[in-house]
Formats: sequence, structure tokens, C-alpha cells
Amino acid sequence: MYIYPEHLKAKATMWLWQLRDLTIIGIGALFSVFAAAQTGILIPALLTASYAFLTIHFEDTSILDFISYACAYFFRQQLFIWRITE
Repeated sequence: MYIYPEHLKAKATMWLWQLRDLTIIGIGALFSVFAAAQTGILIPALLTASYAFLTIHFEDTSILDFISYACAYFFRQQLFIWRITE
């Protein structure tokens, strides 16, 4: 018997990121190091760090998803219907 979440249908994850995100973060980190060494510009490192922070996953929800849900809750119009039930 093999123990794997959701019968081999779950996305592959490592630590707090999905493997696709870890690949993008790794490539971004390499590019950031080369850019900082050649030009001294730290903007790619900041972009890579912000992407790494926003793609952290907790129980199938990333921080970016949570922020978008919070913005939708606070900035979209909500409709409340009050009724008297008998």
C-alpha cells in the first residue's frame, strides 16, 4: 500500500510551495544573483522574493488567493436579504 494524498491526484509540493513555483523561484534567484553581480541592481531579487512570498501554500490556498478573496470580500458590493420566516 502506498501512502500518497488524494490517490495520486494531488499536486506535487515541497515545503510550502508547489514544484512549479519552486522551479520559477530557483530560476529567478539565479537570474537575481547574476543581475546583482553584474549590474548591482536588486530589483530582480525583490521581484523573486515577492513571488516566493505570494505563492506560499497552506492547505491548497496560497497567500495570493487569500489576498484576492479578502479584496473581493471588502471591495465588492454585498447583498443582504432580510426576511421574516413564519
